[in-house]
Amino acid sequence: MLIGALQIEIEIPGAMSLKDKRSVVKSIKDSCHRHHMVSASEIGAQDVWNRSILGFAMTGVNGATIGAVLDRVTQRVASTPGCEIIDTTRSIAHVNDLSVSDEIDTGSIDDEIRLYAKEIA
Repeated sequence: MLIGALQIEIEIPGAMSLKDKRSVVKSIKDSCHRHHMVSASEIGAQDVWNRSILGFAMTGVNGATIGAVLDRVTQRVASTPGCEIIDTTRSIAHVNDLSVSDEIDTGSIDDEIRLYAKEIA
């Protein structure tokens, strides 16, 4: 299994508030997920009103197919009104090449769950 990851940094010159920015970012994420079946998330610059770093990911068995889909995602973002691409980074890795720890720190997960429970209470 292969994993494709794409990071796109965008500028949103017309945004005058975080609300304006979130409208553009949500549109991009929803459109890319709907048309290309990729996972999409804002992964950086969340509190900056005119800039965002978006992350897209997908899995597959063919690197050429994954690359083509990530290229189409980049084209879709580039054609989105109200935003300009500043930088992109793309990588495709085989799952066996990734270093994954077999040990999970359940203590820190439990701490995060408790903290979240306090926040919503």
